[in-house]
Amino acid sequence: MLKGYKIRLYPTKEQEKLIWEHIHASRFMWNYMLNVQQENYKNGGKFITDFSMHKMVTPLRKEEKYSWLQNVSIHMLQRTCSDLAEAYKYFFSGQNGYPKYKSKKNAKSAFPASSDNFYFKNNIVHIQKLGKIKYKSDFSFPYGKTCRYYNVRITFKRGKYILSFSKECESQAPKLNESFAGIDLGVKELAVVACNDKKYVFHNINKSKRIKNIQSRLCFYQRCAFRKYEYSKEKNKGQYVKTKNIKKIEKRISDLYARKANILDDYTHKVSKSIVSLLPSKITMENLNVKGMLKNRHLSKSIQEQAFYKFICKMKYKCEWNGIEFVLADRFFPSSKTCSNCGAIKKDLKLSERIFVCPECGFSIDRDYNAAINLMKYTV
Repeated sequence: MLKGYKIRLYPTKEQEKLIWEHIHASRFMWNYMLNVQQENYKNGGKFITDFSMHKMVTPLRKEEKYSWLQNVSIHMLQRTCSDLAEAYKYFFSGQNGYPKYKSKKNAKSAFPASSDNFYFKNNIVHIQKLGKIKYKSDFSFPYGKTCRYYNVRITFKRGKYILSFSKECESQAPKLNESFAGIDLGVKELAVVACNDKKYVFHNINKSKRIKNIQSRLCFYQRCAFRKYEYSKEKNKGQYVKTKNIKKIEKRISDLYARKANILDDYTHKVSKSIVSLLPSKITMENLNVKGMLKNRHLSKSIQEQAFYKFICKMKYKCEWNGIEFVLADRFFPSSKTCSNCGAIKKDLKLSERIFVCPECGFSIDRDYNAAINLMKYTV
């Protein structure tokens, strides 16, 4: 089983220059090979495979015009060709759109590194062509070339260098209980869980003081940026000029957005781990129609901030790690409208009704907990 990791790198100034050379070279190779594929298609040729593109890299580096490519790893350039071939593969299968050119301004600052000669030792990681780089991580990795790593990549994001890779791990499934668990997702609370006749509530962190403070600071800086944009237009007779002060404000806004996203991502990781730690033999979640829910203009922002899809993905792979059966209920299963006591369906249930009262048996229960119980009892 492959397990992914992300750690932060602390390169020297010389290593930073090398990293950016690799980033620019990776973007150039993607655009160059994409242009070759398009010209080949216009001339009636067949798709050029990744193996054929690999053969084109060495002659290209020997040309005087592209001699600067010799400063970067040839394995990185070949991996970029493989990434392009994989992008075409997804396009041919209908999963993604046609591959696009990468611009210097908007493209992701990243490049694939070679997994050969990649190893950890004494708080440093050795990467081909870059040498030994200091890193920081809460995980411990085996020293030396005793382990095989896959899909090694370096990304520059908001002033930080991130190394991501995957490593093969043994599946250590713990002993599970015979109980089932049902998870009801919502806007008022992120998740309400029913397991072993117990109720677990995980609150919506977007309503916490911590996130609200970040949101208020975001609003303040966005108003500052807007006023500076307008003043810049007036001063330059309708032409917009980005000043140093505007760049400072934009950096603060970007940092706040990053901090908010990291807090939300960390919280969903902790919630999913807490639920999986209950060790039920089966976990059932509702399959929400998020695209349809976003049409409600009163709740669309709150629904978008909850990031239900990411939470479901985390629950799914953590269940696989622990050997727990993961089930997504049918999208049209009436978990909220069904009485968990007698099974009667209340068709006229309104969104404002937070307490479910059964019209048949008179059973009264919290709406979200009632849905979680029904999902716990759900069978395919």
